[in-house]
Amino acid sequence: MRRFLLAAFALAALAGPAVAADPANPPDDHSVSLSPVAVPVVANGTVVNYVFVTVKVMLSPRADEFALRDKEPFFRDALVRAAYRTPFLVPNDYNKIDEGKLKAALFQAAVAIAGQGAIRGVAVMSETPQHFVRAPNEPPH
Repeated sequence: MRRFLLAAFALAALAGPAVAADPANPPDDHSVSLSPVAVPVVANGTVVNYVFVTVKVMLSPRADEFALRDKEPFFRDALVRAAYRTPFLVPNDYNKIDEGKLKAALFQAAVAIAGQGAIRGVAVMSETPQHFVRAPNEPPH
């Protein structure tokens, strides 16, 4: 009986990874995580702050995740270039970025880098301001 239980546990342990690696049901985390990027907060043509963002580029199931992970520096470069070209400014808060603008700009750049149909979305995982900067209309504390 003891041998049967040990064999059953061994088979269960082997079956677990096989189920997780099922290509018909790819894991939800089929993505490329970017290293934190300092995104400039630009107001009236002047950099007033930086917000460090952590972003994931979500890949379609058919995309080659390993090949696209090698392109992570290209995704980061595209994000910084887009931030200077079209600032992701929240008008009343210099400590945050406009996530909608960032996602749209990075999505467009990621499609150009990875190819049509390889990208399914962009997710902002975190954002942290370098300094706390008061908005122009905010009274002093």
